[in-house]
Amino acid sequence: MAHSPIPKLDGQAGLRVLRELIATRSPLTALVAMHRELGDVYQIGAPGFEPIVLVGPKHNRRFLVDEREHLRWRNPSDPVAKLLRRGILVVDDEEHDRYRAMMEPVLQRKHITQHIPAMWEYTDFIVDQWPDGGEVEMLVEMRKLALLILMGTLFGVEFKPDLDALWKPILRMLAYISPGLWLVMPNAPRLGYQDAIDAVDAYLYRIIRERRADAKGTDDLLGQLIAQSDMTDDLIRDQLLTMLIAGHDTSTALFAWALWVFGTYPDVLATARDEIAALPTERPPTDAELRKLTYLDHVIHETLRLYPPIHVGNRIAKHDIPVGDHCIPEGQRVMLSIFTTHRDAEQWASPDEFCPAHFDRTQHKRPAPLTYIPFGGGPRNCIGASFALVEARTVLARILQRVDLELLTQNAHIHMGATLEPRPGVRMRVSRRI
Repeated sequence: MAHSPIPKLDGQAGLRVLRELIATRSPLTALVAMHRELGDVYQIGAPGFEPIVLVGPKHNRRFLVDEREHLRWRNPSDPVAKLLRRGILVVDDEEHDRYRAMMEPVLQRKHITQHIPAMWEYTDFIVDQWPDGGEVEMLVEMRKLALLILMGTLFGVEFKPDLDALWKPILRMLAYISPGLWLVMPNAPRLGYQDAIDAVDAYLYRIIRERRADAKGTDDLLGQLIAQSDMTDDLIRDQLLTMLIAGHDTSTALFAWALWVFGTYPDVLATARDEIAALPTERPPTDAELRKLTYLDHVIHETLRLYPPIHVGNRIAKHDIPVGDHCIPEGQRVMLSIFTTHRDAEQWASPDEFCPAHFDRTQHKRPAPLTYIPFGGGPRNCIGASFALVEARTVLARILQRVDLELLTQNAHIHMGATLEPRPGVRMRVSRRI
């Protein structure tokens, strides 16, 4: 059966998208413009980089749920696969399912809520270091906080003594997997990263070795993995590094964007403050108390809608796949555009505006399933989604309790690194409340 070519930009449509790309200097707005011009299935025609892009809940359901076996996650030429080796994020089929079955028990909500006091205390530790009336770069501070929380709760180790030594190596690892020349030249040498990888590896192998000798319980992720008889130190390293990189960097982006939102929209900040006034200030909140923060929850979800830390799902076609009148050829890179789906005017009212009411079901109807997918969807959705949401409520509520915020960075733009970060950052003046 003959298939029609997958649409690409040409002529006037190409010029319109090019003008928008030049005006915004953002490949993300170009993706949105291409969707507007070409529809839900199109192909990027950049030299050496020609992925097929799929947009919208219909394609998300098909390839994340119903027919997910047609696409594979692992692409050996991508740096993320080289870095994470056999990590849960970059393996397929039975191997992925086996690791997920090991890791999911300690990532269920009933276990995560036990970490709320630690999340609250780590937030206080970071806030206590901010000078009253001084200026703070929140992108940096939120990365510190996300690292301390992840290491202290999921790995059961205190990371404060190692934070300074591993700060630059972790940033180098993030740069290693960020978009770059490797997209068009996958075999190009990647110089200057191995020392950073070795430093983080040495740390991870050390905490694995120490935990094996300690015989501590299995109530955290590290203990759960060590308890498995078939998990070598190398395989445990791969899972820990996956959680370290993917887990802390996504939380960093979410926290930083949420604080930028609070600084940009005074009415949003005021409403959130009114809501958290019911929380205790001298002890950590309970999960039940946090779950009453419905407006803060709407703010978090709207932040994830407009600024999803992971903006695209990269896959490889296992074989020829028909998509409507088109065909995705075997071996083709496929991108599920989360960013574009989250800004689709057919699914969202005022899609480019920050509006927490998008998630208030008394004001807006629920969008079609798999229209909102900051954590992916289907059986391979983000294993840390529940952790991220509990963490975000705890951290943001505590920061708003502790300090007043004045935004000094007025024109943050979306930077497409390992996650979508606000650049040049989120510089704020903080004034102590409690």
